[in-house]
Amino acid sequence: MMPKPMLKDYRPVNYYFVADPSYWPLFGCFGLFATLVGGINMLHHNTFGTYLFLTGIALLVITMFGWFSLVVRESIQGLHSKQMDKTYRWGMMWFIVSEVALFGVFFGALFYTRMFTIPDLSGTAGILAKALLFTKGDTTHIYLWPHFKAAWPLLVNPNPELFPGPERVINTWGIPALNTVLLLSSAVALTWAHWGFKSDNLKQVKIGLILAILLGLVFVGCQAHEYLLAHLEYHLTIYSGIYGATFFMLTGLHAMHVTMGIIMMTVILIRCFKGHFRREHHFAFEAVAWYWHFVDVVWLFLFVFVYWI
Repeated sequence: MMPKPMLKDYRPVNYYFVADPSYWPLFGCFGLFATLVGGINMLHHNTFGTYLFLTGIALLVITMFGWFSLVVRESIQGLHSKQMDKTYRWGMMWFIVSEVALFGVFFGALFYTRMFTIPDLSGTAGILAKALLFTKGDTTHIYLWPHFKAAWPLLVNPNPELFPGPERVINTWGIPALNTVLLLSSAVALTWAHWGFKSDNLKQVKIGLILAILLGLVFVGCQAHEYLLAHLEYHLTIYSGIYGATFFMLTGLHAMHVTMGIIMMTVILIRCFKGHFRREHHFAFEAVAWYWHFVDVVWLFLFVFVYWI
């Protein structure tokens, strides 16, 4: 049986389509603001922070559903010309650049802590750090924490009574290594699905997407199991000093991106079943693929610098 080909009746307009004014961007801004303020207050254990955070998430979900529904409707009506397609490609590219900057901030905090802060507090800061004025000399170590020793992962904090460190850290070649295999395999499945568009094989696209989604779900499940293990058995929490803070900030932020990627691929799969894509018109799929490959690359950095070295 021959695979069902993609529809061929797509005829995009030959002018630059300008959408009507929309209230969704403003709605989304309120959602982002509520999410940010609510998250900050959750960290400070303020009761209203949880409700504000959940309200912000709900507003963002409603915004994405409503706004993206309009874009999908425009797309299947043929209102996206070649120029509009180029606009979306540039928009997605700059979005990923902003995501690189976001993760870069937290990786920067991790590197600064390991290379400068911990050596400074332990009195072992190198000549380069002192020359660049990144340290305050050995005074802090001598007068405040003379018994503190530099180590990473940091199991014993400068003030272990205030910030007790974890008993152990996650084994690199356990769940993290398995998750690496899962994410890389999902990237291969998604690439194979993309080849299905190239060869006009919609069945291959669907199977590849389903495999990528399932592998992503297993990844999230393994990450949740790792968090439970870290919290219940290793006493590794976000309050376990700088190691716990950077560990959960980086891995948690990445897990959120993986979850979002799974949702995006699921939407694309549903659209495939509805026949929204053509061989020459499937940038929504490509945008999700760009995003997923970005998530894969970030995980490789996490695996190396958070779990391994």
